[in-house]
Amino acid sequence: MKPSRVTSRDPRLSRYAKWLAMVLSVVAVNAAAQVMADPMRPPANIGGGLADPGTAAAGGMTLQSVMISPTQKTAIISGVVVKLGEKYGDAVLVSVAESEVVLKSDGARQVLKLYPGVEKRAIAPAGAARRR
Repeated sequence: MKPSRVTSRDPRLSRYAKWLAMVLSVVAVNAAAQVMADPMRPPANIGGGLADPGTAAAGGMTLQSVMISPTQKTAIISGVVVKLGEKYGDAVLVSVAESEVVLKSDGARQVLKLYPGVEKRAIAPAGAARRR
């Protein structure tokens, strides 16, 4: 008795190939879904993420947002809306700038930065680099 050979016309092979293709596509879709990150998710050091070393020194307070209008200056510190001159804990919000706020308590000043790891620097005008 001769052993049966599996050929490309064998219906068992086409069923097996379809099953294998389905399993591989499910595995690939599942793997891709795990790798994709939400592009709208804020960085880990803002909000409920891991504490940034710059905020740990400030008592765990995190400056999350600054709102400046002609009539009012407000900051959101660790999820709490604080207007200029109001208290946050035992400190008073004494200054609000576009990227930082200053809290004062018992004569001590705390500066909270909106982006603790980013420093603003002036750049040379575009024409100055070409003149050299």
